[in-house]
Formats: sequence, C-alpha cells, structure tokens
Amino acid sequence: MKIFVFGSSITSSYWNGAATYYRGCYKYLARLGHTITFAEPNAFGRQDHRDSDDFSYVDSIVYEPGRGVEAMLRRAERADAVILHSGIGADDDLLQRKIVELCPYLLVFFWDVDAPATIAQLQSNPRHPLLAGIRKFDAIFTYGGGPVIREAYESLGARAYYSIYNGLDVETHYPVPASAALACDLAFVGNRLPDREQRVEELFLEAAKLAPGKSFILGGEGWGDKALPRNVRYIGHVPTGLHNRVNCSAGMVLNINRSSMASSGYSPPTRIFEAAGAGACLLCDEWPGIDDFFEPGKELIVVRTAQDVADAVSRYDAAARRRMGNAFCARALRDHTYARRAQEAHNALFECMARRDAAHATGISSSSVMSGEAA
Repeated sequence: MKIFVFGSSITSSYWNGAATYYRGCYKYLARLGHTITFAEPNAFGRQDHRDSDDFSYVDSIVYEPGRGVEAMLRRAERADAVILHSGIGADDDLLQRKIVELCPYLLVFFWDVDAPATIAQLQSNPRHPLLAGIRKFDAIFTYGGGPVIREAYESLGARAYYSIYNGLDVETHYPVPASAALACDLAFVGNRLPDREQRVEELFLEAAKLAPGKSFILGGEGWGDKALPRNVRYIGHVPTGLHNRVNCSAGMVLNINRSSMASSGYSPPTRIFEAAGAGACLLCDEWPGIDDFFEPGKELIVVRTAQDVADAVSRYDAAARRRMGNAFCARALRDHTYARRAQEAHNALFECMARRDAAHATGISSSSVMSGEAA
C-alpha cells in the first residue's frame, strides 16, 4: 500500500516526543511491504537538530509551513492511504479541514499521538475543524488512551478505532556500555511541558531533596532556567542516539507521564520501552492500565510519591536492579516490539480497506459510507 503521512517530524526528536514512535511504526510497516512518504514541516528548529539515524525506510519530505501544504496535499492524492497525525505544530487546522476532502476517494486515517489533549480540545470547542472529519475518516488510530479515549472518539462518531501503542525497536534501543560522564543514581529525561512540570517537581525534584546523598540527572529541553537541587545535574536535550547511553549509565531511570496521559491511562510512553530495551531498572509513575503492559514489582517499580522514589533509590542494590531490568527487557521483547505494533496497524489498514470494498460491492457510494449514511 502507498501511504502518505503528515506528522510533526520523523527526522528530529527536538521538541518532538513522537519521533521514536513514528520511527518504530513506519520502519516496520515498510518492512511489511508498504511504501511510505512522511511529510513534515520545517518548524521549531527541528532541522537544525536533525538526528543522525537512518530514515531510508520512508521517503522523507520537509516542506515549508503555509505555502507548502497544497503541494503536499496534491502528492497525497496519488497515495492509496493518507494518515494525518495530531500535533504537527504547523497548519494543523488547515490540514484537518483539507484532509477530509480526500475521504471519498482514498483511505484516510487520523492517527492521534496525544489523544487526551485532542479529546479535551474537541469537547471544549464545538467548531474545532477536526469534528467534521471524525465521522468521515476510515478509522481513528491512537498512540494510547484505553477505554476512556475509545469511548470519547466513538461518542464523536468514529467509524472504527484502533489503539497502536508505543513499543520497542530492538535495532534502536538496546544495552550499551555505561558512561562515567552520565553515571548517577537516577535519571529522568523529558521536555519541560505545562502538564508535566508539576509532576516532575513532585516526583523527581522533591525526591532529590529527600535523598541529598544520591545523584540525579535531568535531561530534556526547557529546564535550563529551572531552580534545581544541588544534587541534580541538567544535561540539556538528549538526542535519540544518546538515550541508550543515559539509560545504561544510570542506576535507575524514572518515567513521569504528563498529567493528561496519566489520568486517561493506557498510554505507556516511548521512554518506558526505550528503558526496557536497554535493560534499565525503571521507576514509573502510576496510571490506569500499567499492569496490562508490565508487572509491577517484578518488571518495574511503581512510585506514587517523592518518598517512594527516594526510598527505591536507596533500597535496591545493583544485583536487584539488574534482575528487574532483565525481566523488564524480556517482557518488552516478548510482547511489546514495534514489529508487533506495525502488524496491528497493517491489519487495521486492510480491515478498513475490506470495509470499503464491501460497501462498494453492495452499491453504497463511498461518500455515503464515509458520511455515516450507510449505518
């Protein structure tokens, strides 16, 4: 299948937490025989911080925001399927309006990589441009969200819904030798965002204050002017090529979901699977559905308070951390690889194609099917 994708960026992880997810999904979809074009806007300085990874599994196009959109839409018309991701960050409203015009002719999907935020916007704005498309898209895909997000999209008229969760790319995230320069008792990597900052203060920075004899590393964009405890070292933006090194150099790694993701649950972020691939010992904040992915106490450690974090950093010795990290990695390799996620997306694409073919076979016009008139 020829697939044309609009997304924030597959080439740069700079201010772009979805990069790892895009790479995992589309690399393995390409290996299933799909031809993928990934179009991303030249925005937010991402091309100045382009990662050095191999992106040859997609035809990568960087276009100029505004004037470049129409040219991309014309190219998309030649595909078999078009995927519009959420949170592109440039011309989102325009793309959401224009993509709907392709629905009578092509398979068209909205793939949400921040579903809790999108649903909140849709529920608060009855004129949101995406609302007109939800009933017309062949399906809604989401990065996560579980029952809460599924019910929300179905209540808005989604014709089909599929959760394609984050996963582990075994070729990208794996154990590497530790670096003395990155050695610490606990590392947290995440960009400074409004609905994450308070949780970082409560779980990470407060834990550092409670464990003054331990060393902590903070990575990610935006924290440069943040007041930090003396035992917290800020290392700035961590490109994807350094994630393994950080995960393998820290005694433990902390995951903190953004508030919206934690509330809806069933949204394990890329950081969890990156740490799993490296065999790191993970401390993870609590959210609904976590035990559907990993077993707390055996494969990772769930923390609810700063005191939990401080206690864990002190309680587990190197042997215990190694056992936990090995179990964490083994579970990810068994159940949560991007090869599996891509197969799920592949099956969903062809299920939607079969649904269209069946509608045509019974004489129902494509435009009627996509407007919901056939139901």
